[in-house]
Parts: sequence; C-alpha cells; structure tokens
Amino acid sequence: MRISARADYAVRAALQLAASQDDDPVKAEAIAEAQDIPHKFLEGILNDMRRGGLVLSQRGGNGGYRLAKPARSISIADVIRVVDGPLVSVRGVRPPDLSYTGPAQALLPLWIALRANVREILDGVTLADVASSDLPADVSALAEAPDAWTNP
Repeated sequence: MRISARADYAVRAALQLAASQDDDPVKAEAIAEAQDIPHKFLEGILNDMRRGGLVLSQRGGNGGYRLAKPARSISIADVIRVVDGPLVSVRGVRPPDLSYTGPAQALLPLWIALRANVREILDGVTLADVASSDLPADVSALAEAPDAWTNP
C-alpha cells in the first residue's frame, strides 16, 4: 500500500487542527508552515476536507479552519478516504469488483484480506489517538515488532 503525499499532508493538517488548543480557526498558512506543506497544495486538500465534512472553514480576518467534529470521532481512514478515495484498490478498482481466473483466482481473497487489515488499523486510529501519542495497543504492538522497521 502506498500513502500518497496528498493523504500524508491531509492527515498532518488534520492532526495540526486536532492539536489546536482552542476552538479558534487555524489559518491555512499556519498549518502549512507548522507541517512544512506547500501552501497552495494544502488549500486544495483543505477544500476537499471541507467538502467531505471533516473541517469547517471561516472567512475573514479571524478566519481559518477547524475540525467539523471532535478529533476522537475522526479516524485516519476518514481523512484518507476524503482526499484519496478507497483505502485499497487494484488498478483503481475496489477488490470486490475484481474477478480472476485460473491460478490467479486466489488473488481476490488476498486483496480482500489486505483491505480488511488496512481498514482495521486506519479505521481504528483516530486523530485524537495520534495527536495525543496514544495509539491503540494492537497498533503499537505491530509497530514494535522486530522486523516492522526494516525493509526486506
């Protein structure tokens, strides 16, 4: 699975909003600077997140962005889906819409299993979990596995 720059930036921007100490809107420029995200690229991402119902925007001198609901109610998967679409696809097609024949038939349940595992992790971790550095125990255990940090 590849996490696009767009998805990475969107999650980081959402985390910056989640970590905001007050309920005042945060300017896109401040998010871009804090997370080292190109400002113009971030504007497009924030607009997608607004249309997707994850952030609210406010115009004016005191304008900016804030989360549309509590950080504990927004999963990492929610953010990725809003900016990139389905979490797992094969050639741009969702696994249940694929079909294979012959020796490749077993690929379909493999892709479905992969999607199930990705969903389990990304749907199970909220912005609040990451912003507070308090990942769920099962996610922490996976990250602490001896081979998790090495490339084969």
